[in-house]
Amino acid sequence: MLKYVAKRLVYIVFTLWIIVTCTFYMMKNLPGTPFDAERFSIMTPAQKKQVLEMYGLNDPLPVQYVKYMKNIIHGDLGTSFTYVNKDVADVISGRLGPSALIGIQAVLLGLAVGLILGILAAWKHNSGIDYFTMILAVLGVSVPNFVAAALLQYFIGLKWGILPVGFWTNWDCSVLPSIALSFSATAMVARFMRTEMLDVLDQDYIVTARAKGISQMKVLMRHAARNSVLPVVTILGPVVVNLMTGSLTVENIFSIPGIGSLFVDCIKANDYPVIMGITIFYAAFYMLVVLLIDLVYSVIDPRIRLAKGKEDES
Repeated sequence: MLKYVAKRLVYIVFTLWIIVTCTFYMMKNLPGTPFDAERFSIMTPAQKKQVLEMYGLNDPLPVQYVKYMKNIIHGDLGTSFTYVNKDVADVISGRLGPSALIGIQAVLLGLAVGLILGILAAWKHNSGIDYFTMILAVLGVSVPNFVAAALLQYFIGLKWGILPVGFWTNWDCSVLPSIALSFSATAMVARFMRTEMLDVLDQDYIVTARAKGISQMKVLMRHAARNSVLPVVTILGPVVVNLMTGSLTVENIFSIPGIGSLFVDCIKANDYPVIMGITIFYAAFYMLVVLLIDLVYSVIDPRIRLAKGKEDES
């Protein structure tokens, strides 16, 4: 297992290097500069050159790339152009809280509701409950989260006045964004859970449990649902990352000061260091969560643990 983890960590570092390299060169091709366009346009050529040299933007791209990679190795993500005299790490950490809050709430809500809907749909297969659940699942996947966010704002926020429609003043402001983000997660979990449970309910050990006189609810929860969770664990990694890192559109719709809105603002302002910092954060977080999910999966399923052990021996 240790060899497996070490190998995966090497892959993660290599993948991060590729992502950072590609993002760096693509970002440098963005039109404009990270400085105020109106002020920069009235500067003399000498003043422009001095400003660019101050921030290292006048060097050839390969030289800028080598300097940036050296700084990353030492844990320095640079200084933001938009937020004067603030390190990129401080800028990102200051926006992490709101994104994490709505992301965690969306994950918990999507997982809970999705599991319940998936179990009900499999239990009442080909019934009205099953059809209704699958319609909800299709809608959850098909309807973009920004459309769901706008509908929630209009009906629950404006028309009924139950919850705030935006901004970030207290916990109530996080409810509607979390619900909007949870729709796709709920749909994915429900579909996977239903499909796997339908397969499990046809297994011989389920038939045996029913023949022993075990109640339907115990068969459903102790045997069927328990053995159907594995596919949900598989998709949980990407779902957690997508929700906990925040949605670009949802955060902007609800005026949430999270990582998503920060990313959009910095792209508009060509704030290269912050764009790179958020890209590295997204990529590293995604790959580490996927690795953690794989380890949890191997603990849940002994067959996978055995296969990895044989792979290490070879």
